[in-house]
Parts: sequence; C-alpha cells; structure tokens
Amino acid sequence: MDQPLVAPRLQRLRAALQEQALDALLVPSSDPHLSEYLPERWQGRQWLSGFTGSMGTLVVAREAAALFADSRYWDQAERELAGSGIELVKIPTGAITHVSDWVAKALPRGATLAVDGSVLGLATAQALRQALEPEGIQLRTDLDLLDAIWPDRPALPSAAVYEHVAPHAAVARADKLAQVRDAMAQRGAAFHFISSLDDIAWLLNLRGADVDYNPVFLAHLLLDERQATLFIGEGKVDEALRARLEADGVHLAPYGEAAAALAALPADALLLLDPKRVTLAFREQLRCRVVEAINPSTLAKSRKTPEEAAHVREAMAEDGAAMCAFYARFEQALARGERLTELTVDEWLSAERAMRANFVGLSFPVIAGFNANGAMPHYRATEASHAVIEGDGLLLIDSGGQYLGGTTDITRVWAVGTPSAAMRRDYTLVLKGTMALSRTRFPRGTLSPMLDAIARAPLWAEGIDFGHGTGHGVGYFLNVHEGPQSISKAQPDPSMAMEPGMITSIEPGVYRSGQWGVRIENLVLNVPADTPEGGAFGPMLEFETLTLCPIDTRCIERVLLRPDEVEWLNAYHATVRERLAPRVSGDALAWLLARTAPL
Repeated sequence: MDQPLVAPRLQRLRAALQEQALDALLVPSSDPHLSEYLPERWQGRQWLSGFTGSMGTLVVAREAAALFADSRYWDQAERELAGSGIELVKIPTGAITHVSDWVAKALPRGATLAVDGSVLGLATAQALRQALEPEGIQLRTDLDLLDAIWPDRPALPSAAVYEHVAPHAAVARADKLAQVRDAMAQRGAAFHFISSLDDIAWLLNLRGADVDYNPVFLAHLLLDERQATLFIGEGKVDEALRARLEADGVHLAPYGEAAAALAALPADALLLLDPKRVTLAFREQLRCRVVEAINPSTLAKSRKTPEEAAHVREAMAEDGAAMCAFYARFEQALARGERLTELTVDEWLSAERAMRANFVGLSFPVIAGFNANGAMPHYRATEASHAVIEGDGLLLIDSGGQYLGGTTDITRVWAVGTPSAAMRRDYTLVLKGTMALSRTRFPRGTLSPMLDAIARAPLWAEGIDFGHGTGHGVGYFLNVHEGPQSISKAQPDPSMAMEPGMITSIEPGVYRSGQWGVRIENLVLNVPADTPEGGAFGPMLEFETLTLCPIDTRCIERVLLRPDEVEWLNAYHATVRERLAPRVSGDALAWLLARTAPL
C-alpha cells in the first residue's frame, strides 16, 4: 500500500474517536470466526496501517499509533510502516499483554479503548479487561468504527459451498455429528455453538472459497441433541446440497441470525462453548448456562484416520513430483544464465502443482526469498519489490498445496552459485534441528510444547535461536495451520497432548537480517512406536515423515553431521527416491536421482 493513503485514513479514524468520545481503537487481525487468514471485509488493520503481514495488532490513539508484531514480521513491518507515523512495537509473542501494557502507558486513567466485540476473541477480551480495569481504562466493544470511515469496505464473500465427498471424505457427516454429540453429552450440554470455520467445514464435510488459501466458508453452527442449524449466506448452498444436509438433520438459516438464535436459547439450557474460538459479541448474547471447553471437533479433526493418512501420503507424493519438475526446470534455467526472480519461483512452482492429480489450490502464498529476503520468515515477493536470483547465496522456498486428500506445507533452501562457509554452517545446524525432532520418540499424551527444545538444541548450543514456533498442526484439505497441538514456546494446556494421527510441521530456522535465512520444514504424522520395552512404560509415539522432497546436500557442512545423522538423511532420500521416481520422468527424474544421492 502507498503510505500516503494511511495518513488520511488515520485522520478520519481519529475524528471518529473524537465524535464518539473515545480515546483509542484496537484493531486485531481477526474476523467474527477468529480466522488466521481474513476475508477482505475484515482486513481493517491492513487497510488502516499498510502492514500486510497476516498477524499483528494495531492500536490508534488520538496522538499516537502502534503496530504490535512478532519477530516473523519485524523487517517487513519496518519497511511497510516507514513514514506512516505508526510505531512498530516488537514483541516476542502475540500475547495481548504486550498490547495492554502499551495502552496502559499511552492512555490516562478514565480513558476508553474501543474494539469491535464481533471480532474480539472471548479469551482475549477477558485478558484485556483484567489488565486494563486496574489502570482505570474502560473497554467499549459495541461499535464497529471501521464502518464509519471505510467507504468502500468490501462486502461478504459469496462463493458457493461444495461437498467434500468419498473417498477423500473418509468419515460420513452423520458419524462426525454423532461423535461431537457424544462429547456434548459427556459435558451434560444440550447445545453447542461453533464459529471456527475449519471446525464447521470438517464436521459437515463441506468446503468453500471465502478465505484465500483455506477451503472454508463463512458460517456459524448451532447443534442440539438431534438437529443442527447452519447460519450461512443466502445462495451459497444449492438445493441438491441443501437436501443432503437436511437428510442429516442440518437446517439452513441466514448468516446474520446466529446471534439472535443464541439469545433465544432457554435460560436453563446448558451450552458448550470454546472460549478460544468464539467472539465476545456472541458470548454476550447468551442468557443460558455455559460450559467452556475446547470444541470437540477441534480435537477430532486433528487426529487423522488411517484412511485419511493414506490419502495424505498420496497428496505428498503428488506434491513432491511437482517440486521435482519445478526444481529441474529452475536449475537448468539458472545454469543457462536466464534472468530468474523470486516471482519466477512463484509462477513456475504454482503451475507445476496445478497439473497434479486432485490439486485444488495453494495452501498459502508462495514464499520465495533469496539471500536477505529469506531472513524474513513471512516475506512475499511482489511486482514492486522482489529480488533477481543471481550470484552466490541461498534461496528459501516455503510453499504448499491444497489437495482433495490433504494439505501440504514444505520449506527447502537451495544453493545458488557457491554458498559461503557461514551459510553452510547455518544450514547444517538447522538441518540437525529438523532431524533431531524428526527422530524423537515420546510418550503418548506428551504436551506438544515440551518437544520444542529438541529442535532448538543444536542451535542453542551455538548461541542461536529463532522467533517462531517449531511446528504447527496441519489440516486435512483444510487450514494449513490448525490446532490444538503446537510445538512452540506456548504455555502448554491439556488440549495440546500429542495423539496418534496428528500431522504437525517441523521447521526450525536461522535468520540473519539483511543477509540470509534458513528453514527446513517437513510435515510429520504421529504414529505408534515399537520400543525395546514393549510398552511396559506406556504407549509411545514417533514421527513418520510425510513430506517427500530432497534436502539440498550441497549446502551441508559435512563435518558437523554425526554418522547417525548421515544415516537418517540417506534413508530419507532413499524413501523420497523410491516414492517419487515412478511419478516423474526425463529431466525431473534425473534431478531427483542426483539430489537424492547418498552422502
């Protein structure tokens, strides 16, 4: 965005603050479903500030403004906020406490902070109030000030919803609904309200296109012990699909009627609600009794069935074949001296994926960063700002696809010319972290954050760390980021227990601002582990590496690898070669054989 657009927008907002007798506005990166990737209508933080990162919180006061972002976005935010008058506040995590601390210092006692309660998470609202009320700062949540100052604000998306069908939808909708109702009964709840889009899509075996890169659709869902009401935009479900939903006890209602339906629930009814996955505005509609717990569907969809795991393996093979074709073409063009840019990577790699069986779309924007651009974890090349790939260095490519049978997410770093010794050292340390965690066995039920240090240990030993999590859950033809598990420095809670069938990324990294970045990412599946003790100490899990793509051995500093690490890497490459060779031919096959040669 051109920064000249930011100043008048902030000016209009400050005028609206004065009219409403407000002192500041908080704009989260959020929508009424607390989504990670937002429909354009709720990209108010980006519209106001010019910062295009997917995560960040904006606070605009009458005399100051601040954008709160973690280390994944610092370089990007500094560049995009330059000249806007908005301060970048660098924070270690996305915790709302960093925002409340700034607000408490910036605003006087008796001030009022506004935030749209329809996009404010219930748990976040509780934390904000707890932090600000002792400072004498009130929270007002009944206004959407963006509507008053955003004249061409986008409308709600209108893409049609479609059904995810067998064989890729391996569990019937009726069976999933029964599973969730069993969990409701265990809590004594007669009703259950769901706003998180991937939960709804998974539970009803439906998919959509309302959110870029995630095959979900805008809706809310209210379940009782026998029926369900899907609150969704008019015209998004055709008559044939409506009839199939009705047959499973799912009735349609207008998207905007969800709040009224909650308000109408009997006062003596008990409703199951996930405080981390519902907004304050919906919670405030309720007059009935509430039990707060994680959505049963969030737990269930994280544990892929054996049939789903088989489809994911197939999707990984298709994805790996696409990458072989891309890399063969790219390296040949590079050797011929053709002019290649980061945009070329995006164009060519996306085109190769689009030709694979059961491909639906990308799972997130391609991240192709050469040298210094690779040091920004969420960098994206644009027509206005991108690098030519030439000379010596490292090219980081983070990409993924949505297939009917799974979601992929992979990061590789490739040598361009001759990488320096320092680059090879960083690369090898990151690889050691990826391998260390990939080879780990652990008791079933281990809280996922407890595994984080294993991937960091080789880096910590050299005084190096990285600012993002080591791993996130991945959906099944759904969101590329899903919970509840998170291999990170997050505060553990019981819902983060590692269970069979979970798919998680392993992606440690090193980022040297202005120089280069390294991240090596595979997706792994939790599977039962056979141990010498035969389960005497309880069931154990290990990781099956799902991702199929060579790891560039040209970037390795060989003396830093132990013999057992070399053995793991050679075995991985043998598997990649065996699984992908039947799917590629010609130059792609030759490239695959060369890049999987054993060390």
